[in-house]
Amino acid sequence: MATEIKAPVFPESVADGTIATWHKKVGEPVSRDEVICDIETDKVVLEVVAPADGSLVAIIKGEGDTVLSDEVIAQFEAGAGAAAAPAAVEQAVAQTQAGAAPVVERTETVSDQAPAVRKALTESGIAAADVQGTGRGGRITKEDVANHQAKPAANVTPLSVAVGERIEKRVPMTRLRKRVAERLLAATQETAMLTTFNEVNMKPIMELRKQYKDAFEKRHGARLGFMSFFVKAATEALKRYPAVNASIDGDDIVYHGYYDIGVAVSSDRGLVVPVLRDTDRMSYAEVEAGIAAYAGKARDGKLSIEEMTGGTFTITNGGTFGSLLSTPILNQPQTGILGMHKIQERPMAVNGQVEILPMMYLALSYDHRMIDGKEAVGFLVAIKELLEEPAKLILDL
Repeated sequence: MATEIKAPVFPESVADGTIATWHKKVGEPVSRDEVICDIETDKVVLEVVAPADGSLVAIIKGEGDTVLSDEVIAQFEAGAGAAAAPAAVEQAVAQTQAGAAPVVERTETVSDQAPAVRKALTESGIAAADVQGTGRGGRITKEDVANHQAKPAANVTPLSVAVGERIEKRVPMTRLRKRVAERLLAATQETAMLTTFNEVNMKPIMELRKQYKDAFEKRHGARLGFMSFFVKAATEALKRYPAVNASIDGDDIVYHGYYDIGVAVSSDRGLVVPVLRDTDRMSYAEVEAGIAAYAGKARDGKLSIEEMTGGTFTITNGGTFGSLLSTPILNQPQTGILGMHKIQERPMAVNGQVEILPMMYLALSYDHRMIDGKEAVGFLVAIKELLEEPAKLILDL
């Protein structure tokens, strides 16, 4: 007896999702807890797993279709996967084994395809009629387009491209990219955003890291990077300047008595900001391990909505991509964001002498409705002093 496969229950902040990828086809055997489908929301990619050993009987929502919370997306039948295949699939398999092409109902135009398939066809320049569909009712899937593209073309003369031809490619935004764009635009329009700058001598931190990084990794199983120093320095500075750790809710100011720092991470799907909770209680090793775990999840698209919800302050590191200076945009409803940048050796005046030091520009963007310039500058100077004298940071001075 077939059972319903439903979309996960989305949090209140997520209205709907989009079917990103079906990993299993109708009739294909699947094991219990194996991922059969990915649903992309404007925050994360959610995985749908098989409830038991068996196979899909029908796919109700195709790739690119919009789904609501707890909506039925497929029919599933427990048992041997091959035995659960519908009659049409069994007939196709039998015909294939006999050397005949499966009899499927073809859709010949790009406009008739699911959005994800239309995108793949448009980007590859392949006509829908040229692709053999293996989906339900002979529908074309993204895998069909990829397989067709990988096949060597027989008796086809390559098309010559005219010199100087101006080529364009139109690609729809992902849900995450749309959401990021909306939030960034809202931050620039709804806040009185201002940025103040300073610079920090990274030599003390670099020498400390060089001296203890091997012992640190051996003891804690985590690499000692620069981010843990910045997270701890920011936490201490937030204690001294609580307005930077606050948020604006309508006409109210909300002062947070805890320190949840978001760390901006770049992924293939776009910028995500997982949150380290209670950083004032975390050790340097816990901060480094937490950031490493979030970076891995971001690469694999495994971050949960809970891991990216909340946060009282954000740190973003454009220096990993070579940025020397930038003005980071606020992550609403937070009132401050710290921008780190590339470490670059520069001649600096030290006690009347010129020294070559590894310097980093720091940028603090803040909401001027909530934070005055005096507080913003004081906050940034506090971070600078703590990083240039890490003993103060470690000894809580």
